[in-house]
Order: sequence, then C-alpha cells, then structure tokens
Amino acid sequence: MYESAVQNLIDELGRLPGVGPKSAQRIAFHILNADSNEMTKLTDAIARVKQTVSFCQICGNVSETPTCAICRDESRDPSLLCVVEESKDVVAVERTRSFSGRYHVLGGSINPLAGVGPEQLRIRELVARLSDERITELILAMDPNLEGEATATYLSRLLVPIGIRVSRLASGLPVGGDLEYADEITLGRALEGRRVISEGNRADQLDPAQDFEQALAEEAAEKAEREAAAEPAPRARWSGSMFDEIDRDAQVAAAAFEAEEGESPEQAPAEDAREATEAGREAEAQRQEAYQERLAELKKEPLRTVAPDLPPLPGRTYVNPWE
Repeated sequence: MYESAVQNLIDELGRLPGVGPKSAQRIAFHILNADSNEMTKLTDAIARVKQTVSFCQICGNVSETPTCAICRDESRDPSLLCVVEESKDVVAVERTRSFSGRYHVLGGSINPLAGVGPEQLRIRELVARLSDERITELILAMDPNLEGEATATYLSRLLVPIGIRVSRLASGLPVGGDLEYADEITLGRALEGRRVISEGNRADQLDPAQDFEQALAEEAAEKAEREAAAEPAPRARWSGSMFDEIDRDAQVAAAAFEAEEGESPEQAPAEDAREATEAGREAEAQRQEAYQERLAELKKEPLRTVAPDLPPLPGRTYVNPWE
C-alpha cells in the first residue's frame, strides 16, 4: 500500500506489544513528519539500550552491570525472596515501599497456547538460589490472571516439598471499590484472605447455654435462702377497704369497755382475773354483734363500683353479688 520503506516501518512497529495496525501507521507517519534530530535521539537510545542493558546474573532484572542495584544492596533482607514475572513488576512492588527483600524475575509466565512452558522460564535458577540457607520465605507475586495462576500453582507444587515457606499475594477488594461491582472470584478471595483484628476470648468461656442454666440455679438457691431466713409476716385482720369502718367501730367499743372497767385485762390484779375474763368475753360478743350488724347493712347497699355508662347487654342484668 505504501512505499517499501514506509511499509516496512509500519510492519516493524506493528510487531510491538499493544500496537495495532492503526497505531503502527500513526507512529510511522509521526516519525516521518518529526524532526530528524529527535528521531536520531530515538534511534541512539534504542541502540544504546541494546548494547549496554542486559539482565542481572542473579535475579534476572534489567541492569547495565552484571548484577543489578538491588542484588548489590547489602541492606536488603536476604531472608525474603519475591518471585515476579517481568522486570516491570519489580518497579511496581518497589513503589509500595513495603518490601525490603530481594527479587527473582522469571521472564514471563506459563502459557501453553503461546508455547511458553516451564523450560522457557528461569525456574532452574530459582531452585538454585534456594540453596542459600538465609532464604526463609518465598513470595509468589504473579499476575491475577489465568497464566499467573498456572505459574503460581506450578511453583507451589514444585517448591513446597523443599520445606521452605511459600506465600502468595492476597487477592481482594481494591481501596475505594464497591462490593456490588466485585466479581465472585475477587470477593471470594477477599473472604478467604481476610485479616484477623481480634482473636477474642469466647473460646475460653463456658457454653452460653451452660452459663444461663448455672445463673438460674444460683438465683433459685439465693431465693430459697432468703425465704428460709425471712420471718412470716403477720396477716391483716381485715382485707379490703369496706371493712375499715367496722374495725374502727370495734376498736371504739373496746376502748369504751376498758374505760368503764377502769383497767385492761392485762393490768387487772390476779384476784380479779376471772372477772376480767368474763368482761373480755362480753366485749368480744359485742364486737361480733356490731360486725354482723354492719355487714348486714353493707349487703343492702350496692358495691362501690362506678355505674356503667352503657346499658346492659341484651339478655343480661346486673345482680348484687351479696345475694
């Protein structure tokens, strides 16, 4: 479609990852229309990268020296080793400023459809590095996709028999996200990888049902002890307000009888005990007679209840309960 030189440039740019035919065409015409000095700088940068930059002999990260800066840093923790797929993943982890160990770059992930197997990755070098006894934990930081899951599963089955501690990055909800927009796999892994805030102490306590039964038994025992220790309360002579007047009349009659006799039976001399007993019987008989008379009068009167505003129900009549 275009001249051979332009078409060759478009074809070569289209080979780059993430660059389609349209993007390759726009980049090619941008190079044609750009200043020659700028394009010279671009070509020089590409040539210099190919000439000077290589991969670290220890971890596989990009470096201009045989060993990268992270592997040369003695302040890094040698007991932690983070396994990533590409060199760009090292930059992503370093931006968190939460990891102070060392890295191992595999150079890709297992992808049978693309013809990439374990033999094409730097897995042998990883196993060789594990001979260092200072390494106590291996962190698998694979991408959360199908290829990353396959690579992590393969490495975990390979490295667990060695006896070293193997862990994976937690998968969960992003900060600022909503639960309703999370997929099932992400939400499920967030539940599996949840953090424990407090262990609690309910496991050390008794069963709640046993605690309830024990509390009821203790309360019943305390109530029985109180009832056994308490004295029986004296019963009232009369119950109900309608008998208050009768009680008062009886008390007045007893007081009048004692005034006529001059002294009560308790204060009478021993020689007058018989007379005091007879007088007491007469007073008791008078009180009983006054009580019966008052009770007969009360039966003739209606009960002290409020008269209903509504007429009685059909077929029903109000009766005097005294009758």
